[in-house]
Amino acid sequence: MADLRPIASPFVAPGPSGVAVRARLGDLTPRDAKVLRLVGAHLGALASKDLKARCAEGLEHSTESWAARKRDLTGESSSRWAGSITKATHDQWALARRSQAAHIQSLEAGITTIRHRLSLPVGQKGTKRAPGGYRCPHEWFHKARRLHVLEDRLEKVRADREAGRVQVVRGGRRLLGTRHHLDTAQLTEAEWRERWEAGRWFLQADGESGKRFGNETIRITPGGEVSIRLPAPLAGLANAKHGRYILAAKARFPHRGQEWADRVEANRAVAYRIHYDTGRGRWYVDASWQIPPTRTIPLDAALVDGVIGVDTNADHLAAWRLDTHGNPMGRPRRFFFDLSRGAQHRDAQVRHALSRLLNWARTCGVKAIAVEDLDFQAEKTREKHGRNRRFRQLISGMPTGKLRARLTSMADTTGIAVIAVDPAYTSKWGAQHWQKPTAGPTRKTTRHHAASIAIGRRAQGHPIRRRTTPPRAHQSDVHGHRTVQADRRVPGREGPRPRIPGPRTRSVPPDAASTRATRTPTTVRGVRSGQRWVPDSHLLTD
Repeated sequence: MADLRPIASPFVAPGPSGVAVRARLGDLTPRDAKVLRLVGAHLGALASKDLKARCAEGLEHSTESWAARKRDLTGESSSRWAGSITKATHDQWALARRSQAAHIQSLEAGITTIRHRLSLPVGQKGTKRAPGGYRCPHEWFHKARRLHVLEDRLEKVRADREAGRVQVVRGGRRLLGTRHHLDTAQLTEAEWRERWEAGRWFLQADGESGKRFGNETIRITPGGEVSIRLPAPLAGLANAKHGRYILAAKARFPHRGQEWADRVEANRAVAYRIHYDTGRGRWYVDASWQIPPTRTIPLDAALVDGVIGVDTNADHLAAWRLDTHGNPMGRPRRFFFDLSRGAQHRDAQVRHALSRLLNWARTCGVKAIAVEDLDFQAEKTREKHGRNRRFRQLISGMPTGKLRARLTSMADTTGIAVIAVDPAYTSKWGAQHWQKPTAGPTRKTTRHHAASIAIGRRAQGHPIRRRTTPPRAHQSDVHGHRTVQADRRVPGREGPRPRIPGPRTRSVPPDAASTRATRTPTTVRGVRSGQRWVPDSHLLTD
């Protein structure tokens, strides 16, 4: 155990702190769509202008400059629109700074790995803890060139961070790069232009507690009527009092609709965002609000009825139910999902898989689900895994962040606790100690299901590695059964039991002699005979 890294203790994951629901605006008239496009384009131009000003300030930003930018935007829109734009700008700039710090960390890790491998002789094998040298002089040469490229890139990124410069693209950098690869994306220039413009529109407003229906800028009544406060240059398009425009479509939230209606009637803050899906040609409105986090239950209370261990994979969730002693019960389950299509399809697939998992857990009567606390941000670089491109694509395709957020949110509504465990050695020890014992003539246990057992046992505090089974003749002796598990507080419980010198005497029941004397064999050869054997008296003696 000395060469293993420390394993963190399991903990109950906190619940969500916010709610977001979506409704479709399906009965919009052509005039309504035109007004939404004009308002989104106008406010999007103001948002781009404000983001440019914020990036130019860099680290010299202050509350005075923030107030000055908001005053400039108020004259071209309104005070509330200006507040929403400046808040979105600061959130985007802060996200870019966090991404910049993560990029620097990734570059430093790659440079450290390359320098270590270049310092070793060509062809030297590595160990479990450190990689070896490169396999051939050709690879050594190209990695030396890549080292200089990464060092130059790291120097530039560090200089940008020290100066407060960030690189932000409104609408998304990926969509911007798609403009140069329209054939690969199977898009025409007009289709790409429509997506680009829709992605740069700005139609979102923050809620205000105490105001009518929780929002003065984008207002939705309990009956579903949607109205928008138009910016000052577009006030002539209003069809209601006080420069507002009322849409013909009604917003109906099928999910958490009653909860949303209660907040709106109580004039509590609700934020809204209107956006256009160019692929489907539909308009949607998203409503979001904050909720107090659910109080987490103690770990012992969550494990009182056992646990379901879940192993996350690129295309499915492998799950197995464990009892309170850490033993697998019943048959394992698989919940498949397909992540080969667009973002909305992937999100729906993840929701469906988690819904089936939670319904199964509720049917079993289990109060807790154990998952790995995965984070592949620093584990999917090319220098970390070398030429294993398939493995890098595999871990990059795992929706760990989305699964974690979705699972905690959906489990909170069902009353099931989510226990996060350290992912160290779960796949390795699960396949080594649990794959073969749980397999049978009619069931083939996969290594993913074996890993789910390891995850569940770690959540319960039981050791994962099983002791080596002794020979058949020595499994019952005066020392007890050798495969019994030690308590989790016993030091060295993962190791083998020390050899105790001395004779190994099997215990014999007290009535064993009488039982053997009266037992009659069932075979012909062993049946007792009534004849007595008399020795021959004529013995040959010298």
